[in-house]
Amino acid sequence: MAQETATLAAYVAELKYDDIPPEVLDRAKVLTLDFLGSAIRARREAESTPSVVNMLAALKLDAAGEATVFGDGRTWTPAVAALLNGTMGHSLDFDDTHADSSLHPSAPVVPAAFAVGEMVGASGREVLTAIVAGYEVCCRLGNALDPTSHYARGFHPTATAGTYGAAAAAGKLFGLSEQQLIYAFGVSGSQAAGSLQFLVNGAWNKRYQVGASAMNGVIAATLAKNDFVGAIESVEGKHGLLVGYTDTPHHEKAVAGLGTTYETMKIGVKPYPSCRYTHAAIDAIIALRREHNLTPDQIKRVEIGLHRNGITLTGDASTKRHPTSIVGGQFSMFFTGALALDQGRFGWDDYTRLGDNAINTLADKFDVVQDDKLEGRSHPFGARVTITTEDGVHERLHDDPSGEPTSFPSAQAMSDKFITLARPVLSSRAQTFADAILSLERFERVEQATALGRT
Repeated sequence: MAQETATLAAYVAELKYDDIPPEVLDRAKVLTLDFLGSAIRARREAESTPSVVNMLAALKLDAAGEATVFGDGRTWTPAVAALLNGTMGHSLDFDDTHADSSLHPSAPVVPAAFAVGEMVGASGREVLTAIVAGYEVCCRLGNALDPTSHYARGFHPTATAGTYGAAAAAGKLFGLSEQQLIYAFGVSGSQAAGSLQFLVNGAWNKRYQVGASAMNGVIAATLAKNDFVGAIESVEGKHGLLVGYTDTPHHEKAVAGLGTTYETMKIGVKPYPSCRYTHAAIDAIIALRREHNLTPDQIKRVEIGLHRNGITLTGDASTKRHPTSIVGGQFSMFFTGALALDQGRFGWDDYTRLGDNAINTLADKFDVVQDDKLEGRSHPFGARVTITTEDGVHERLHDDPSGEPTSFPSAQAMSDKFITLARPVLSSRAQTFADAILSLERFERVEQATALGRT
């Protein structure tokens, strides 16, 4: 152990905008825009959103404030805005992923940064600096937790490590000292929670617990700002994160290359609104379908090989073959694979086909198995697809899904994805808002940009 908590706290406290390489700042802006597209669309369409908003009203937590909820027509208090933006931004399962840690960095970090950024009157540069700080903290802690072990213990890393990332972003914008950040991380350790039990029935917990991590990070940093004494050694201590949440901790990964190697540049984006472990297989299915002019009636059998994490999340035939909810569909290799094979594409609006007889019939031809050849690789998101037809067998191995840093989409593709998601909510202002986020450093007060994301 090497005092990982204090090392991360010092990094966040000392990080300056001018210290961050331009390509990292550019990537942070693109990732932020990508996340906001999902949040904006989910404000109107995610089936879980009304329940969360009604809960806030019932508990009298819906008071007006100064913080933006994207895609909404009013402003909210900062902690509640972080909760709503985090929940909604994760609801479509279309938000970014960091392969090594198997978590979604923007969902907890970006809402916390914007909520506190508006609260303190921060500049766009300051908010971007905080977002990078949050990405670096949560991705590194996710690496240190070892996602395979973390999943095996039943934890959801976006909600656990994500709480620390949110606290880092919020604490940076509050200007917390190293000691105060240590305390904020100490509070985060008491709040880091996220269970995979949502997989059993396609529950909305997954969305809410990520929003809660954004809110809890804001609360932790605000407590520290107000002289609250939090636990020390929250990451490495006797009862710390790397003891209670994993069987195979990698302490060194929490701080390796800190300040020189940017985990931000290792974050990928999603071409499909489903669990990242389904994406390489979907890519392969679409490619094989196109190359061999495959039609559903030709298919005799499809076998998909995944890493064990992918099996845990998407491959249980007894519960995943015929999902009836959107969350169930998002975590079903059977549904997403059948949809891609039937249509040759897959987007958010295709969840209307849940329960479709043609998709269910095709899903019955799928087997999802653990492929040991995918174990021990640098990334766990690969897939092997074998399609057996009347005319022969077609097979393809994809080491990584599209959208990873080595195949990061073009600026135009990222803009198109955002506009497709945001235009139904923001109408003609969607492009203006996108332009503002992609030039966030120009704004003396971040609220000048975020206000464009309201309805």
